[in-house]
Amino acid sequence: ALISFSQNGITPFQQLLGHNKDILEKWASLENCIFSSNTFSAELKEEVRRTLAFNNGCEYCKAKGAPSKNIIDLKTQLASHIADISGKKAHISDEEFITLKECFTDSEISELLALICFITASQRFGALLGLEPSCQI
Repeated sequence: ALISFSQNGITPFQQLLGHNKDILEKWASLENCIFSSNTFSAELKEEVRRTLAFNNGCEYCKAKGAPSKNIIDLKTQLASHIADISGKKAHISDEEFITLKECFTDSEISELLALICFITASQRFGALLGLEPSCQI
């Protein structure tokens, strides 16, 4: 990593963020809120994370695995697609949004986009600081 690891946090990511303990605590709280939600399956969240890792250039996250090639669940397919295009353009097309609305409620769309944005922020932070899979604390 490009900066030293702090004494705050458990993972290498947390210890990079932990130079400001207040930010680390609030970030971890939001992460817990997002990932403990029962709105989406763990598989959907993981496919979104994997897709984003390869778009955001986070080597630490990419090392955890590539996106699946054979996703059967329609919601997971669509969520992964939206995650994929989120790194390529700033807006979802009208056609893509219509498809989202056919598959997800407004509440689910809001949570899905929050999930995508949170993971993107985390992965970009790791990428900007050169967090590698082999980083040792």
